[in-house]
Amino acid sequence: MTSLAPARVQLEPETVASEPVQHKPKGRRGVVMTLVLAVMAIFWVSPLALLVVTAVRPLADFVGNGPLSWPEEFTWSNFSDAWGIGNFATTYKNSALLALIKVPLGVLISAMLGFALAKLRMKFRRTVMFSVFLGLTIPIYIAIVPVFIMLRQAGATDSLFGLIGPYLAFGIPFEVLVLQSFFRQIPDEIIEAAKVDGAGDWRVFFTMILPLSLPALVTVAILDAVATWNEFLFALILLNSDANKTIPVGLLNFQGQFANNNTGLAAGILIAVVPILIAYTLLQRYIVGGLTAGSLKG
Repeated sequence: MTSLAPARVQLEPETVASEPVQHKPKGRRGVVMTLVLAVMAIFWVSPLALLVVTAVRPLADFVGNGPLSWPEEFTWSNFSDAWGIGNFATTYKNSALLALIKVPLGVLISAMLGFALAKLRMKFRRTVMFSVFLGLTIPIYIAIVPVFIMLRQAGATDSLFGLIGPYLAFGIPFEVLVLQSFFRQIPDEIIEAAKVDGAGDWRVFFTMILPLSLPALVTVAILDAVATWNEFLFALILLNSDANKTIPVGLLNFQGQFANNNTGLAAGILIAVVPILIAYTLLQRYIVGGLTAGSLKG
């Protein structure tokens, strides 16, 4: 029995010493993954960095040395010039007004429809759901001519309010897809308990469903605001006067017939995307949470 004790003592250091070896491959994989993600981040950020450098260099330096060269001098006059050329005093107001009206209205309609499809017993529910999601497969280019003809007959062309209808039609399907997926993971027992206490469907929706769905609502609101802010084709076709143009259409002022103001355009793009960058920075946790929440329920 005494001869076995040293053997037992000798085995313990070997066992302990062998444990760190198992973690080395994981550590190497982590370093490799970090390097890969760093390279991807550089490629992802490089267009924005190039845009910023272009916006703060003179046009002559951009033309003479090329877009990928480091500027010989820097200037801030591009931003003041871009504000006037792009007519941002007007286009900012028009885009903001359009977003403030369309986005809350679209989110509310989508939330009501998503709640009905996810939690209410209704006839032809699958047919309605299929019809709504069919809108995701229709390219916007196919609808340009019919929409233009309908709005012209209604006298709604060259009007910001005329854009609300087409924007809602193409924005609601995606919002319903996200929201109804989120609503499905809300326990039915909560809704049933509220109905036992005498709450109707409208009260359940406004006092329970909407507060519980804040991450998803913020997600679709931000994505819808970005889509509305950046929409170009409908605004180009339906808006004619400078007083009603939105920001994407106003950026066309930087493109001339014989020359392009590339540095001014870069400054104008930065001016245009500032609200979107701020919104993404402040609300990014809601966006990620809202898009992934619907996939957590089995």
